[in-house]
Amino acid sequence: MHLYASETYSYAPMTRAAVLALEDGTAWWGEAFGDASAASGEVVFNTAMTGYQEIASDASYNGQLVVLTYPLIGNYGTFERAAESRRPWVEALVVRELNSTCRDDTVDLDAYLRQYGVPGISGVDTRALVRRLRAKGTLRGALLQVPPDLAHDPGVGQEAVAKARASAPLGARPLVVEASGVGRQVGSGPKIALLDTGVKENQVRCLVRRGATVRVFPATASAREVLSWAPEGIVISNGPGDPAAIPQIAHNVKLLLDAVSQRGTARPVPILGICLGHQLIGRAIGATTSRLPFGHHGANHPVQDVRSGSVVITSQNHEFRLDESSIPSGSDFYVSSRNLNDGSVEGLAHRTLPIKTYQYHPEGAPGPRDNEPAFDEFMSDVREAVSRK
Repeated sequence: MHLYASETYSYAPMTRAAVLALEDGTAWWGEAFGDASAASGEVVFNTAMTGYQEIASDASYNGQLVVLTYPLIGNYGTFERAAESRRPWVEALVVRELNSTCRDDTVDLDAYLRQYGVPGISGVDTRALVRRLRAKGTLRGALLQVPPDLAHDPGVGQEAVAKARASAPLGARPLVVEASGVGRQVGSGPKIALLDTGVKENQVRCLVRRGATVRVFPATASAREVLSWAPEGIVISNGPGDPAAIPQIAHNVKLLLDAVSQRGTARPVPILGICLGHQLIGRAIGATTSRLPFGHHGANHPVQDVRSGSVVITSQNHEFRLDESSIPSGSDFYVSSRNLNDGSVEGLAHRTLPIKTYQYHPEGAPGPRDNEPAFDEFMSDVREAVSRK
């Protein structure tokens, strides 16, 4: 087992030591912050320079320990309006240097994580750690906390490696059901049914700002329940984990697509799929999904529109992709956008029906807001459909 010593940047004496171990046998030592608990799950990295609270509270990270590549984290604290969910969903945060000095009207990141029982580790050489994850792909990991006198203890490192190897894969936990919230309704205007498979709050805000009544349905809601509300538009949200591990939800999405298709172009109900929603729609039409080597997590991914050739910079957070070669030729769906880094599918569109999907997050949070027009297009489709009634 290789033990990597990491310098700690705190000017105060270390009060809690921590070790992050990977299933490949490496261990990374640092100082604990946040909650005093242990954590395990998959270790991924996010390349965004800001937005650590939005990242922590993104339910798509349920089951994962997140390494933040920007070296100084915590500068501006946390505040209620930046939360993307009712709680942080990361299993743990891993940072190079933690800054606990923030504005008077905010809560520092350490206290925020303690409030919700989320541990963290600082003082880690995150550059070296990310290089390892890029070379080997996403690895399972475990975070343990120990008294300072046990820092760099080989026995503790070995225990952490064992816990990392014993941690369950993403498909073994009901991550989507855990992340899905309770039903609620906000806004006024055209009725938009949102299937919450781990939705970020900014998706709801983007729709409400554009004059929608948004009714949020839990991920376990049946297609019949959703359709009984007579929605004028349907959104399938982002969420965590492997889309192949939730076949019942994918089946319900298929039933929603079938109901829209049966109405034809005369009385369409526009459908929008985001991230996991994009993958679920893909699987619903008969395509397959597969795992990316180390996922797409960050706020700077270039995506090209296939038809216009225009390029946008996007915010992303997913481990899986839609397999382009598996899209049924008779489905009337085509690839609308691609990732310029690896060529993966970033969007689908139907040739005759108002059904569009985005693998990236058009709502940003964190990341660029350049792609919010996706919600304008969706609401325009909704209003056009309503006018045909």
